[in-house]
Amino acid sequence: MKKSYTIGFSPCPNDTFIFDAMIHNRLQENEHWTTHLLDVEALNKNAAEGMYDVTKMSFAAYSLVADKYQILNSGSALGRGCGPLIISKSPLTLEELKDKTIAIPGARTTANLLMSIFVPECKSKLEMVFSDIEDAVLSGRCDAGLIIHENRFTYQQKGLFKVADLGELWENKTGLPIPLGCIAVKRSLPEDEKHHIDTLIRQSVEFAFANPDASKDYIAQHAQEMNSEVQQQHIDLYVNEFSVTLGQDGKRAIETLFNEGFKAGIIPEISEPIFI
Repeated sequence: MKKSYTIGFSPCPNDTFIFDAMIHNRLQENEHWTTHLLDVEALNKNAAEGMYDVTKMSFAAYSLVADKYQILNSGSALGRGCGPLIISKSPLTLEELKDKTIAIPGARTTANLLMSIFVPECKSKLEMVFSDIEDAVLSGRCDAGLIIHENRFTYQQKGLFKVADLGELWENKTGLPIPLGCIAVKRSLPEDEKHHIDTLIRQSVEFAFANPDASKDYIAQHAQEMNSEVQQQHIDLYVNEFSVTLGQDGKRAIETLFNEGFKAGIIPEISEPIFI
């Protein structure tokens, strides 16, 4: 009998690249997937309601729903040189940010958690969809912006300046890759189903790497105004060996992020086992 699951992930190229094979039955499996493609902060908010069986979410958001979800080994976004950036219309220092209004892609995002760790003085924040942040800074609506996803490839073209690379600050502090987003599964699902879903996601990532043209139409369909070159840059940056499996380094990075966030008083302590 065919099993049905709900799954939420973003329309960004890294996610559509990862999940294309699985949800389009390229793996010869019997599952039926009801997909919900939403901005990461919308996914974070829906995770708080336990809305989907499997969902992408920011690691920061996971700390708030650890009682409902466990992190899968496959599908996550971690890496080096891929962290969120703080940008501005004119050159600024980190010290100068404390009195500025900063556009952020959501309170529950890992980007905001990192900014809270490294620039705790920044209190004036304005939440908006990540794709609106560059224009908000350019228009003067905000003094600076916290950008994620493909905006790290476009902000310089718009004449904006980098104030700080939070991923670089993280790597210098910990020596670990930066955990950005995870794929999590409901704790309430049977253990064998959790592990089966994890295997499917790993197979889907491996299929995508082995057959890079297979997912191009699906990626382009959801990539909005992003050109094919930026789509590929996005995939190359955010889909890597940690997307296939977290491994010990990936798990250590995630645990370190949660510990740092808890020590800073930003996220709650997690008592439940977080990995399947």
